[in-house]
Amino acid sequence: MGQKIRSTTIVGIIHNGVAAIGGDGQVTLGNTVVKHNSMKIRKLYNGKVICGFAGSAADAFTLLERFEEKLEQYRGNVSRAAVELAKDWRTDKYLRRLEAMLAVLSEDQAFVISGTGDVIEPDDKIVAIGSGGMYALAAAKMLKKYSNLSAKEIVSEALKTAADICIYTNDKINVETIEK
Repeated sequence: MGQKIRSTTIVGIIHNGVAAIGGDGQVTLGNTVVKHNSMKIRKLYNGKVICGFAGSAADAFTLLERFEEKLEQYRGNVSRAAVELAKDWRTDKYLRRLEAMLAVLSEDQAFVISGTGDVIEPDDKIVAIGSGGMYALAAAKMLKKYSNLSAKEIVSEALKTAADICIYTNDKINVETIEK
């Protein structure tokens, strides 16, 4: 069996009318860093949806493509596309084997979609996945509550915090935003 690729911290927030999602650039193979500036964030559906992925790269791209197909099929209805992808993911033999997660934001909705069929819409509109996700989530919650930073700044600072703690996260950060 090959070595498992580990990588990534993705965090996203909807704050003051702006949705922002970001990810670090590190990809590791075993205990070796093999890439420093990977792009793990994508704009979808004519720039109206932003998505970050964590897990195996090939698996994540497969899920990203399927999610994009669902967005097209349901005319940009993010919640419907997320639920339908999760249903497929849970019931399709091929998809069930994929090891990845998606964090998805529109201008007013935030979701985490997992391979176990979960579609989670956090009350505070902050999503986080990946090896450093919980560190970034904690930082983003505090920054949202106790600072006057923009959505993009919160995401960037939360990712920097995760990079200081998680060995699978670096400080080569990419952030994308969408506004109402």
